[in-house]
Amino acid sequence: MTGLSHDDWKARAKALQIRGQAFIDGRFVDAQSGRRFDSLNPATETVLAEVAECDSADIDLAVVAARRAFDDGRWSRKPPAERKAVLLKLADLIRANLHEMALLDSLDMGKTITDAATIDAPGSAHFFQWYAEAIDKIYDEIAPGGPGDLALVRRVPLGVVGAVVPWNFPLDMATWKASAALAAGNSVVLKPAEQSPLSALRLAELAAQAGVPDGVFNVVPGHGASAGKALGLHMDVDCLAFTGSTAVGKLFMQYSGQSNLKPVWPETGGKSPNIVFDDCEDLDAAADMAAFGAFFNQGEVCSANTRLYVQRGIRDLFIEKLITRAEDMQPGDPLDPASRMGAIVDAGQLARIMGFIENGRYSAELVAGGGQVQINGKGFFVQPTIFADVTQNDPLAREEIFGPVLSIITFDTEEEVIALANDSPYALAASVWTSNLDRALRLSDRLHVGTVSVNTVDALSAQTPFGGMKQSGFGRDLSLHSLDKYTALKTIWVKYRA
Repeated sequence: MTGLSHDDWKARAKALQIRGQAFIDGRFVDAQSGRRFDSLNPATETVLAEVAECDSADIDLAVVAARRAFDDGRWSRKPPAERKAVLLKLADLIRANLHEMALLDSLDMGKTITDAATIDAPGSAHFFQWYAEAIDKIYDEIAPGGPGDLALVRRVPLGVVGAVVPWNFPLDMATWKASAALAAGNSVVLKPAEQSPLSALRLAELAAQAGVPDGVFNVVPGHGASAGKALGLHMDVDCLAFTGSTAVGKLFMQYSGQSNLKPVWPETGGKSPNIVFDDCEDLDAAADMAAFGAFFNQGEVCSANTRLYVQRGIRDLFIEKLITRAEDMQPGDPLDPASRMGAIVDAGQLARIMGFIENGRYSAELVAGGGQVQINGKGFFVQPTIFADVTQNDPLAREEIFGPVLSIITFDTEEEVIALANDSPYALAASVWTSNLDRALRLSDRLHVGTVSVNTVDALSAQTPFGGMKQSGFGRDLSLHSLDKYTALKTIWVKYRA
């Protein structure tokens, strides 16, 4: 828990000084057009701030600043130990401003303040620290050669990295991209989601305070069809890292082909299966984590375990356990530390979720939730919702709802559930609950996903890569492997007299 009361958080929220301008070349600026858009609090439907509505002209300014900073070496050629010190200071500044960073995400996109203050904001500091510590511990290579040949293989920064991130984890997703790209020596132009730009703008300010030079880290808020597209099409962007929907990820792949063939690293949608076998020894733990995997962050998680496959012999018992947990996870005021779920990000996403729920009433058995609620007469809230007896081809089981909706499908055999779990256009993550080690390893081998979590859900760390296969994309965040996408291999071959 955070140690602060509901009233404490409300008082701190009221005292916030919110930045709404873009951050380009080391300073806050208005959009060149002068246009702004409202950033809304989805829990109260009130305006938090007017935010610069950037477009292609502003993207161009940011890219020019980033290119100039890269070319003159103010960051790209700074000694590794010095870059490390700056990013470590940034991690410390995030920790020093942790409550503010948590509030910005909670107010901006509706997540609970408890999650923002104990998971998201500390996680952002941790990832910056982790990549900072890696900077002076990564070595280049010498290729085998004959006498008189010295072949050096170096990893070099690409130049200007464009990053487009989603609204569900605004600070963390900005960090996952920026921390690795900056550690590698690149300049960054970040476009946060228009629904949740506020923490990224504050992050840029903290980065400047930490010593990141002007032009190296730019944040340009705006809409996807204007600012995002302009970044994807820009001829002087060397790499584009994207997390978001599969449909938009495909657009960025097209933008690359229409422009300069920049590498695009998409981390896109998911519909992750969670498989519970009847030999699972701790069904209560499995039920706890099944509820968490479906309802955490209001279900607005790309790797959410929203397809639950339960072996027939434990079906009824397990559903009872899940219903109890859903009843305990009703949404509440995100600033109340007692709330287990917060608000849906905006009215459009709320309508999408409710559309799936209403259609699901005709195709499956609604056993928990299903209602839209308000808190103090306001806000976009949805109860944790569970459908049983869902068929494999039901949209409930095939489409990424991105809300707190769990679909339960019954299975009999191991072979059957492997086929069902792999029968999806997505392949981001999967979870398996069993006490049989052979079975756990067999399924880990055969499930076609980026991460398999055994006897837990959605496991990740700075040390392990996060990403998927198929239409979940092929980008990887976290771990040293993510540095691959922000660097290029350069061979330097020296002939000498042996």
